[in-house]
Amino acid sequence: MKKNHLWQRAASFAARAHLHQLRLDGATPYFAHPARVAMTVLLTFGCRDEVAVAAALLHDTIEDTKTDYDDLLGEFGRAVADCVAALTKNPTMPEAAREREYDARLARADWRARLVKLADQYDNYLDALAAGPARLRKSAAKCRRALVLARPDAPTHPESRRAIAALESLIAARRARA
Repeated sequence: MKKNHLWQRAASFAARAHLHQLRLDGATPYFAHPARVAMTVLLTFGCRDEVAVAAALLHDTIEDTKTDYDDLLGEFGRAVADCVAALTKNPTMPEAAREREYDARLARADWRARLVKLADQYDNYLDALAAGPARLRKSAAKCRRALVLARPDAPTHPESRRAIAALESLIAARRARA
């Protein structure tokens, strides 16, 4: 019997970990978000890397569930666990320090973590389009931070070039309509 692909195991794990959680709209099951982030990595950014797809599916598990790094390390290996850890903010720090530390950690991480961050911001920006101007401005600022972090990856990773172009295009299209 063939073992499930890494992304299949990650999807099942994330769906169980996020069970009963909802998005900010109070109606959408939370797992829709990591699933959309993974589909953005695959379909919009054209990345078929199994670590990137698994990390996309799992990117909020440490931050938003009872999952810890060791759970992911044991189940998915170091590359996936490290990507997810890089995408996890430290809730015990004051916000300004937390954001600086997060950006610094993400800048040092594997390129796939930054790619997942771009997909995360892409999905969050799409959600913010329906949420009003204040949330949209905040989301656009987060997108710009993610773009700055990912730009050094563009020369060596075509997936990153496509991701940067896609996110920039999404933001530009909204500005053009405004």
